[in-house]
Amino acid sequence: MEIVTGYILPFIYAAMACAGFCVMYNMHDFKIALTACVGGGIAWVAYLLCAPTGSVMLQNFVSAVTVAIFSEIMARVFKTPSTVFLIVGILPMVPGGGIYYTMKYCIEGNMDMFVSKLIATLGVAGAIAVGVSLVSSVVRIINANKFES
Repeated sequence: MEIVTGYILPFIYAAMACAGFCVMYNMHDFKIALTACVGGGIAWVAYLLCAPTGSVMLQNFVSAVTVAIFSEIMARVFKTPSTVFLIVGILPMVPGGGIYYTMKYCIEGNMDMFVSKLIATLGVAGAIAVGVSLVSSVVRIINANKFES
């Protein structure tokens, strides 16, 4: 029962949240939209699996690497740019709450909490960016070496 409530339901919820963005982004191809939603669910499960580490930045980094690898693979399968899957798949990890509270503390004048939340939010955003960039760079290096030979 713990697996269902710990991983399967969050997978479904993350995929459903991504489905809303597929509608908003006007994705017409149902197979690609469904696959992108599955990528978001996989990213969230990777995030949850890294929870025992206690590092939110590590969780987001591993999750971003996971969704970036998934996006690169699906880009080859569907002959579509990887960003189609990546943008939708990365949505569950966006630090929206961190951004909200950062601005809340700034407006309230609570500078200690503002700076603390700002650093944490920038760390999460940076971890996501580094994870995606790392996978993208490795794929480009592999493709460059493949075509040189």
